[in-house]
Amino acid sequence: MTAERLIYLPLGGAGEIGMNAYVYGYGAPGEERLILVDLGVTFPDMDSTPGVDLIMADVTWLAERKDRLEAVFITHAHEDHVGAVGHLYEALGKPELVARAFTANIARGKLSEYGIGENAVRVASAWPEVVQAGPFKVSFLPMSHSIPESSALVIDTPAGRVIHTGDFKLDRTPLVGEPYDPDVWAEVSKPGVRALVCDSTNVFSRHEGRSEATLGDEITKLVASVPEMMVATTFASNVARVKTLAEAGVRAGRSVCLMGRAMRRMIEAAVSTGVLADFPSTVSPEDAASIPRENLMLIVTGSQGERRAASAQLSRGKYLGVELKGGDTFLFSSKTIPGNERGVISIMNAFSEKGVDVVDDNDGLYHVSGHANRPDLMEIHRIVDPQMVIPMHGEHRHLREHAKLAEELGRPGVIAVNGTMLDLTGNAPKVAEYVETGRTYLDGSVRIGALDGIVRDRIRMALNGHVTVTVIIDEEDEPLGDPWCDVRGLSETGRSNAPLQDVLEEDLSQFLGRAGAKTLRDDDKLEEALRRVVRQGAQDEIGKKPEVTVVISRLSA
Repeated sequence: MTAERLIYLPLGGAGEIGMNAYVYGYGAPGEERLILVDLGVTFPDMDSTPGVDLIMADVTWLAERKDRLEAVFITHAHEDHVGAVGHLYEALGKPELVARAFTANIARGKLSEYGIGENAVRVASAWPEVVQAGPFKVSFLPMSHSIPESSALVIDTPAGRVIHTGDFKLDRTPLVGEPYDPDVWAEVSKPGVRALVCDSTNVFSRHEGRSEATLGDEITKLVASVPEMMVATTFASNVARVKTLAEAGVRAGRSVCLMGRAMRRMIEAAVSTGVLADFPSTVSPEDAASIPRENLMLIVTGSQGERRAASAQLSRGKYLGVELKGGDTFLFSSKTIPGNERGVISIMNAFSEKGVDVVDDNDGLYHVSGHANRPDLMEIHRIVDPQMVIPMHGEHRHLREHAKLAEELGRPGVIAVNGTMLDLTGNAPKVAEYVETGRTYLDGSVRIGALDGIVRDRIRMALNGHVTVTVIIDEEDEPLGDPWCDVRGLSETGRSNAPLQDVLEEDLSQFLGRAGAKTLRDDDKLEEALRRVVRQGAQDEIGKKPEVTVVISRLSA
């Protein structure tokens, strides 16, 4: 048995879609030198994470070993792969970040928000350039996706070669960025690949993936057919789609205006890094407001229903001086990510109430996925011909189905969800250990743990309401006057038809009148007893047991 091993440990992104963070290590057990692939975020929702701004992987395990972290490699510039670099840079010991030019541009922007300079990010070129990071030699292998310069990583170690696909599709005509080149993939795979760590997002889609180039004609027809103002939304990072939409607007004789900071930022980054050329000229939002409606096309952010994005603001009224009216058309050139349906449908209905015609992608005419479908995954398995396949980037059902596909094709498929450390050194992978993982929330400007109880308490208050009880105890350990309540988020009256606040205050007064000296002298016992009185009283009156905060003020002798 070798004294050194190659390990793989997902901290985020395996068993979920988003929040990607994958650790590779090589060395003696417990002393491995480490690299991290991607450091992304996922987004909150009001049902499970109310008030939270962003969600990141809990990187405690890696932070405790930051002295062994050689570098962080970023596969591409989507938020679920690069969004946490600024938030977690210090916690991970200020590691070197390595990315290709476009991704580096986006990463530097995120780091600058924390006062971190550009030198923190190293720009790497595509394969065959090699970046040395301890025992690892890493190359960026170009692969098409829905954002420029997405790359798989070729990770060479003393124990063999690993290919980490990142997010990818097999698009030979992506319009912006490098096309899929099977010959290059065959060349990279020829020496032998120990493990293929592979995107699983579209494993259930049984038709071949479609090229970005197939959308132009249909989008152009739609834009040309609209009698009034044309508005379209898509993912801000899908630079190729934004260009296709803009070109369709120009062909229809319309002035094009980009609305939304994220979209302008992506286009600027693509132009400045040489990824994007010949983007149509645009007008400012200020100028757009004075252009005849039939001569204007807006391309806006907010395809996922984000409340502060341009789409949502337009649905609620004017945005930057522009307002949609009856006869206008709004196109969703995007897929709604599961979990975002409510926000998107709300915007669609708001536009409908204005008389705006809403067009979505139910017919597949105006959007193609950025992820490999099942036949495409089969092609990559065949070309790479790895010893084993480790599915990643997917919910558990995706990982399981992808592992089954690998088995059907004659290769072992290994399911490793977040926290599962695999030893890849032998002929067959094995679980080395399980690491505690979870989520970290960015709540305002503070990072909090998922188990800290803050969000749990917020949810409980949202579901059950809240009552604050205030009691004054005098120098003789006797109540001074009556207690009083502040009731929030609860019905004003209940079964007795009396104000709920009055009912609860009467219950509390009666309890204090009969409470023993032992209870009145002990803050903990008194607090718990008052809480029970309020919860029971509210349950009897309105059928709810609210969250209760008790404030006990004691007068000094």
